[in-house]
Amino acid sequence: MNAFRAVFDDAGVRGWLHAVAIDRPDATIELDSDAVVPMASVYKLPLLTAFCRLVDDGVLDPRERLTLDPASRTAGPTGVSLLADPVTMSLRDLAVSMMTVSDNAAADALLNVVGLQRLAALLESFGLQRTWVRRGTADNLRDLQRRTGLDNADDALALLADNDRTTPDGVYEAANASASSTRDMTLLLRQLWTGALLSDAQTAFVKATMHRQLFQHRLASGFPHDTIGVAGKTGTFGSLRHEVGVVTMPGGDAYAIAIFTLTARADFRQPRADATIGAAAQLAVNRLRRR
Repeated sequence: MNAFRAVFDDAGVRGWLHAVAIDRPDATIELDSDAVVPMASVYKLPLLTAFCRLVDDGVLDPRERLTLDPASRTAGPTGVSLLADPVTMSLRDLAVSMMTVSDNAAADALLNVVGLQRLAALLESFGLQRTWVRRGTADNLRDLQRRTGLDNADDALALLADNDRTTPDGVYEAANASASSTRDMTLLLRQLWTGALLSDAQTAFVKATMHRQLFQHRLASGFPHDTIGVAGKTGTFGSLRHEVGVVTMPGGDAYAIAIFTLTARADFRQPRADATIGAAAQLAVNRLRRR
């Protein structure tokens, strides 16, 4: 795994990686893959899976509509979070916004419907032994405000991004956040892609939604050709930069990949660190294809 350490070291990041061939579960690449790391917005993938299982079980109606009021919905840089007026959407459309543009308001609304306890039970039933969702984005921001002593979430985020200030204790500790391992994430992805967790309809919904993710600067940067399919979910919080997803080659062979990184700096724009995720994924897929 020295080659992967070198890729991460060259970009000045700490990296965790697991990759597996979808149709050959014994063909794996891994680097510290059992370490549990705060997963930032990657938590939206387990949440999506749990939501879809509840739809399959008839517990939730994906067409049920919710109204998100700007006075109470979660802040964020994308999606409904940005809008000034009340927005009414179906649960499944909230799920699409949550995954395609990492909409924080949509995700927290969906998490409130699914529920933390019900989500935890479902993740355990999926065989995820190192994955937990402790809070949504709004609660995560409140925790950051508490740790920084600041009343405003934007000010707390600005302090976290200030490289001249000391990072508040506990911000990047897995015990204080929603967290997972890269091995758990590829296990989840592989089960989703093989249809082991959901009905055909909900499996197709998950795949289609993940293929529509708009962000192409991490995992997809390692596969810059339209003939290669990339379905993913990013996660970003302070110095954390992650992506998990499935890469499908022109011949149909597919690979589940999960890469978590912790950067030395907390700047919002870190193109080199982002591109390193694509470079490590490309190296992993190339090695798996030769096996």
